[in-house]
Amino acid sequence: MNKQELTEKAKAHLHLLCSGIGERRVGSEANRKATSYVKRVLKESGWHTESTQLPVIDWKTDGAALTCNGRSFNVFSSHYSPGCSVEGRLIAISTLTQLEQTPIQDKVVLLYGEIASQQIAPKNFPFWNPEEHQHIISLLEQGNPKALVCATKRNPATAGGVYPFPLFEDGDFHIPSVYMKDTEGEKLLACVGQPVELISRALRIPETAFNVTAKNNPQTKNRIVIAAHIDTKIGTPGAIDNATGVTIVLLLAELLKDHPPKYPIELVILNGEDYYGAPGQIKYIEQNQDKFSEILLNINIDGAGYKEGPSCFSPFNLPAPIPEALYEVYRNTPGIVEGAPWYQGDHSLFLQNDCPAIAVSSQWFIENMECQTLTHTPKDNLSVVSYERVAQCALGIAKLIRML
Repeated sequence: MNKQELTEKAKAHLHLLCSGIGERRVGSEANRKATSYVKRVLKESGWHTESTQLPVIDWKTDGAALTCNGRSFNVFSSHYSPGCSVEGRLIAISTLTQLEQTPIQDKVVLLYGEIASQQIAPKNFPFWNPEEHQHIISLLEQGNPKALVCATKRNPATAGGVYPFPLFEDGDFHIPSVYMKDTEGEKLLACVGQPVELISRALRIPETAFNVTAKNNPQTKNRIVIAAHIDTKIGTPGAIDNATGVTIVLLLAELLKDHPPKYPIELVILNGEDYYGAPGQIKYIEQNQDKFSEILLNINIDGAGYKEGPSCFSPFNLPAPIPEALYEVYRNTPGIVEGAPWYQGDHSLFLQNDCPAIAVSSQWFIENMECQTLTHTPKDNLSVVSYERVAQCALGIAKLIRML
């Protein structure tokens, strides 16, 4: 298959995932449509394909409202928070020390400033959970407020391009919460000590989601695992985060089906990288607890195919002869370069289990990870994608695998 044909296939997959299906939050019907589509394409390409069911929650809201003495403030239901209809006296907390020293029972608590400067890790998130975040959650749960109002600034490092961002995005945290812009929070400070009324029409819904795995060989020893997550944050079609990654996996299923490489290949579509509980990743770890030593290499694709700049392959702990083959790809594939190390992706779960890995992404995505305003927003749509670069990434990965 030549590059032009591959580019057209990439375009078709991406239009279906981003325009035909759109937002693919875990637990939604759209998410299940996406995994069903991927499973069908992989099966039609001749791969032995399986689905793994994941118990999750879907979440919906009809909006939120906050009032004080007849004055309204613009707030949003925090993602995966339970709904509420409460009245209580407003208190404001801006630091951890203040939270430790302030009684908050039966109050409505405004969190702003330093304590609301970065998104709080979900209480049961397995891959990144700072002690300070755990302490904040523990203090809030022990304090037993009626609800939380969170005023947040921009913070691309922990929340992507979303502004304002939900300080809590956690289905395991049961205190109702809403969020607002930091500038709106400054206005709300005038109501401290006064009664406020908060309504959040949010709903948690028990649902299911699926991982999809495809293999070209029943053998597991020295296998190459190629992974991409299919889910999105709420409110985004998730083009480079991560429909392009899923599309590259689908293209590889075609590129590798007629010329099986030396090593077994496992294609993994994970569900939950952008979800508070990472259920697909946790399930994959459970299923492979005693098999990570059999993995020769993980190739994880996330953030690939951005329209500006080259694609990049970032290596992690590669044993010989993989580096030599990878450098050959750099030399002979214009538009693919070596990327800087980064850890905010599913390759981390393989690294934590002592597997060598390559993270496939866009140089723009990595270099701007701390300041970009694109991911997790409606702007992450097909207008930012280069279909040619998506095809080029697939060809580069296929070339690397054949060289091994």
